[in-house]
Amino acid sequence: MTPLVRFENVTKRFGDLVVLDRFDFDVHASEKVVLMGPSGSGKSTVLRILMTLEDIQDGVVCIDGEPLWHERRDGRLVPAGEAHLRRMREHVGMVFQHFNLFPNMTVLRNITEAPVHVLGIPRADAVARAEELLQMVGMTDKRDSYPAQLSGGQKQRVAIARAMAMRPRVLMFDEPTSALDPEMVGGVLQVMEQLAEEHDLTMIVVTHEMGFARDVADRVCFFDRGRVIEQSSPEEIFSRPREERTREFLRSVLKEA
Repeated sequence: MTPLVRFENVTKRFGDLVVLDRFDFDVHASEKVVLMGPSGSGKSTVLRILMTLEDIQDGVVCIDGEPLWHERRDGRLVPAGEAHLRRMREHVGMVFQHFNLFPNMTVLRNITEAPVHVLGIPRADAVARAEELLQMVGMTDKRDSYPAQLSGGQKQRVAIARAMAMRPRVLMFDEPTSALDPEMVGGVLQVMEQLAEEHDLTMIVVTHEMGFARDVADRVCFFDRGRVIEQSSPEEIFSRPREERTREFLRSVLKEA
């Protein structure tokens, strides 16, 4: 079965710094994958490449068998044009560490603007969908509030609803709880767990929340220096990690928790 997401021999550099080194990585439809590893290991770069926020220097990235950063012309792959990238962006959604809500728009408008203007959905339908999503994330009473009137946890719930409103094939989370006060973390993780349980979503999550990884992930991938050096079920990774580097990282993270 063709993976929904595939990285083949991908290299990503920032100047002389190689962040992804001949990187191979697959995610299948409906799979819930947690990426973990030290800062600078390449986890967030994977998400940013899928969101077309960072390009690649070598290799191919595909979503549902279609190249992301390339398009086929006359039987060969050439760098993608803006129209191709725009179309491919509709398949992916992302929840960022720092929310990235529009401060001058209400919660409802934050959720409905992209479906209306990017997907061409009638505004009434976009509003109906937004209200469903706000109910799902427990934010119905904040539909007319502005981001400045919300707590960090509330902003992140709105950001999740906004990403879901685009009906992405792949929903990504880049350390979604790391900017939150500790008392806000549980509510956001609960929403994410609900999404994983109740929706047939493909999820890729960068997080240090080990409890979430244990409970929700189908597969945990440990990154180090631009490569996945170990990947397995949560049970295997947390109970019987094979690599010393994985064991070292887990000892460090669990000690801090």
